[in-house]
Amino acid sequence: MAGNSPRTWTAGPPGISTCPDDRGGPDAGRAGSPAATARLLAEVLADVVRVDHVPADSHFFDDLGADSMVMAQFCARVRKRAELPPVSMKDVYRHSTVESLAAALTGPEAMACASAATGAATAGTALTTGASTPTVPPTPVSMPHRPPGSPSVPVCGPVPAADAAQASHGAAVRAGTRQYVLCGLLQLLFFLGYCYLAALAATRGYAWIGDGSALADRYLRSVLAGAAGFIGLCTVPILAKWTLIGRFTPRQFPVWSLTYLRWWIVKTLIRTSPVRLFTASPLFVLYLRALGAKIGRDVAIFSTHIPVCTDLLTIGDGAVIRKDSLFSCYRAHAGLIQTGPVTLGKDVVVGEQAVLDIHTWMGDASQLGHASSLYAGQAVPAGERWHGSPAEPTGTDFRSTHAADCSATRKVRYALGQLLALLLVYLPLTTGGAALLVAAVPQLKAPLDAGSWPHAGSVLCLGALAASFTLFFGAALAGLALQGVVPRLLNRAIKPDTVYPLYGFHYGLQRAIAFLTNRKFFTTIFGDSSAIVHYLRYVGYDLCHVTQTGSNFGTELKHDSPFFTSVGSNTMVADGLSIINADFSNTSFRLCRASIGARSFLGNRIAYPAQARTGDNCLLATKVMVPIDGEMREGVGLLGSPPFTIPRTVMRDARLNTLAGGSELRHRLARKNRHNAATAVLYLLARWFHVFVVTLLTLGAGSLYPAMGASAIALSMVGGLVFSVCYFTLIERAATGFTAQRPLTCSIYEPSFWRHERFWKMAAVDHAQMLGGTPFKNVVLRLQGARIGKRVFDDGSFFPERTLVTIGDDCTLNAGTVVQCHSQEDGAFKSDRTTIGADCTLGVGAFVHYGVTLADHVDLACDSFLMKGEHVPSKARWGGNPARQLPDNTPRPPVLPAGRI
Repeated sequence: MAGNSPRTWTAGPPGISTCPDDRGGPDAGRAGSPAATARLLAEVLADVVRVDHVPADSHFFDDLGADSMVMAQFCARVRKRAELPPVSMKDVYRHSTVESLAAALTGPEAMACASAATGAATAGTALTTGASTPTVPPTPVSMPHRPPGSPSVPVCGPVPAADAAQASHGAAVRAGTRQYVLCGLLQLLFFLGYCYLAALAATRGYAWIGDGSALADRYLRSVLAGAAGFIGLCTVPILAKWTLIGRFTPRQFPVWSLTYLRWWIVKTLIRTSPVRLFTASPLFVLYLRALGAKIGRDVAIFSTHIPVCTDLLTIGDGAVIRKDSLFSCYRAHAGLIQTGPVTLGKDVVVGEQAVLDIHTWMGDASQLGHASSLYAGQAVPAGERWHGSPAEPTGTDFRSTHAADCSATRKVRYALGQLLALLLVYLPLTTGGAALLVAAVPQLKAPLDAGSWPHAGSVLCLGALAASFTLFFGAALAGLALQGVVPRLLNRAIKPDTVYPLYGFHYGLQRAIAFLTNRKFFTTIFGDSSAIVHYLRYVGYDLCHVTQTGSNFGTELKHDSPFFTSVGSNTMVADGLSIINADFSNTSFRLCRASIGARSFLGNRIAYPAQARTGDNCLLATKVMVPIDGEMREGVGLLGSPPFTIPRTVMRDARLNTLAGGSELRHRLARKNRHNAATAVLYLLARWFHVFVVTLLTLGAGSLYPAMGASAIALSMVGGLVFSVCYFTLIERAATGFTAQRPLTCSIYEPSFWRHERFWKMAAVDHAQMLGGTPFKNVVLRLQGARIGKRVFDDGSFFPERTLVTIGDDCTLNAGTVVQCHSQEDGAFKSDRTTIGADCTLGVGAFVHYGVTLADHVDLACDSFLMKGEHVPSKARWGGNPARQLPDNTPRPPVLPAGRI
């Protein structure tokens, strides 16, 4: 693997371990002869798999029956043996016998790589010996080619060793417990003040609309009030950013400090702005420019993740950033917020689910593939194509559609059409719908007119009951009906494999189809059950050959168009699948047919392109980068980014998946269907009761409004949030019997798995996610059963199984981080505990699997996939997909000045 940055860094040749020995020293990583290394590896493996002898030519998975958990233990034990070179899971999969693994670890290429690392370490020691102020020199490297006038990335030159240690291990001054508590209190005050101002504006606007004499007058007032509210919500983040921050510059500052508080306020306002509704629109680009971003002409941004430190974002003309990409221009690291530039040249392509860390750079006409990432300090030279995590050069072309005529007039028309639809249709319908609901249900109006509580009691409850029932179940049935009719009508005007210009009639149809058919509410109800197959057929999927398993799809699934998606028979999909059947350039798009082969299994968080070169009987592991060129892969597994082959299945999973057919399978499936149906009913009742209580709080606030004014509405907003968090925490704990979950290894046709599915469906995480970046997120996670240490900073992580997670003191969890304590492969389900030690940092978009242990002070890089069963030693720096210990010459961002933003 090779990378280019201000300091170009290289890793070992393909198939060779890139893990430096964590024991250090000039002899670290030195391997003996292949025969001696093979003998020692066989001894370690025999102890792990509990056999007397391991033949040198026995296959780890086929002959010994090992699996990834067992081999992760093997790698951990090898790393503890001073006489053996370290081994990664990637080495194990690529060299699946003791003989071939030993040859790869001790071959000439591995020895040359180890010698280079030793020489660099020795040179670094010599340079620091005898200096009055010790320094850490940069690794001798070459600079990547940059065209004249290209933006530059800061170069990390020699810095004091103390500063280097500070940047690497978080030794900078941290905020203490007092600042932690004070910051939480100030954040609470900000939230209360914001709620009061919002309530004040809403009540005055509603009262002004109600003063209208005729229907036309009320409609006009609704339009004006809605426009004022929309402009206000969009303008406040801009004013707050320029008032509280000014211009963002590369800096670092402690979390929970007063500087952090200002930054958090701006971040919260930006991320909650209604401009998110205009993603993939010219209005979104204009908004980023108003926030300080330097964005050229004809730029298309399809990601809904809004960058925060916008002054540090530079995007050249004609660039395209596809959906689900992360480029926030900041990260949290070792208790610090670090801000840094992200620079994209002209005509750059950033693929789906890509992650761009701070201090990254892409030259003109360069490309970064889907499910790929640039680590801090990496740079892609102009015209090159890179992929993987961390990214490396490739020959794959990720430009999948050619340009089309997209004039400025077309953009203006499309933007004006969006604004007029919002202001003239959607907002008046919202305000008018509330008035019509009050008029249609007399029980709602009585308490409001009375102005006191004489008749509130039962009348108020009956009104809330009627309103919530009508609103919840009426909206659900109407939404389901719309999904089956409207998208099919709209799809008649769109042809596959036809290039259409952006911001026109067909583009609007495609966006409407994607919006209407990607409703999380319905996939949550029907997912993880047999009903999901019928639902997906209903919205347009081609599932005519699907065999019912009861768990064909999870609860998280999205697509660009359901009408060009097909899935083969006996295929199962876990959560987080994103089917990419729309290809975008900065001026055009086209819809393509995406086909998933038969008898396959797709893991979590996978972006599946329409050009995927995978056929039948494939295992696509979690976070794998699905290949779009080369030979058609069949009968194999794929892991990593860039991907490599692994066994399709292992003996343990095959033993758990014994019900291939027959009467026993039909009997178990019928029982599972009944259990899942009961779960869906419980889910609907739990959500409806939540709507009922929130409606009751709103009506109660309306009754108190004459006496308390806007304060009553503000209190109902705060009370609604507090109730929501407590209520869904109670529901989640009830789903597990108010006990901690236990590790499981079972078939999907066993009741223990069905109960786990019920837990997934009943748990709600959206309300807790709203508290990211505050101490209150830790409080909620503790209530949900997670073991959370002191002063943990959580910027938006997600734990599907909270009771199986342990987080140590002073950990830093970035946005998009997932700690998932389970895995499903075909019909086998496994779960186990994951422990993260004190002062660890999990990078943006990192994914930690089950059965993992991180010792203290571990740094896991962005977009990494830490596989199940891994044991990471203290103070190690790991990264990649799959994660392994990073080489010493991996680029790092420059040591940033501390203090104000």
